[in-house]
Amino acid sequence: MDIIIREARPADIDQMLPLLAQLFAIEQDFKFIPEIQTRGLRLMLDGCGKHRSVKIAVVNDTIVGMCTAQTRISTAQGNISAVVEDLVVDSEHRNKGIGTLLLSGIEEWAANKGIRSIALLADKENHRGLDFYNKKEWKTTALICLTKSLD
Repeated sequence: MDIIIREARPADIDQMLPLLAQLFAIEQDFKFIPEIQTRGLRLMLDGCGKHRSVKIAVVNDTIVGMCTAQTRISTAQGNISAVVEDLVVDSEHRNKGIGTLLLSGIEEWAANKGIRSIALLADKENHRGLDFYNKKEWKTTALICLTKSLD
């Protein structure tokens, strides 16, 4: 099985949406609403890509995984850092190294941008995902995520 990791393009959005549906099915805080996720993906793919990366995994012309990251400025570290979001591999293609390849692609992108740290948010009940991150040497922190809608 040949796995190609590449930057996503707007034409890929239709194949990325089912992956987000799978991801949101295991997350407590989000509902899959195709119109909203399409808008989010379009925003992520708009522009030059300097401050974000959307990696996809392709097998036989089918997108089987995706991972997104965007930059932010960390006053704690005095540097640009990145936040990883939306790492998901299609349920039929898990345990084949695709998640590892996607994260490596994001890490390479970040390193090429001079980014020296990456953070991610994960659902605390997604034990399979948390085990994966632990094996990849991601560390937990004492921080929690709070959100507030401005609608």
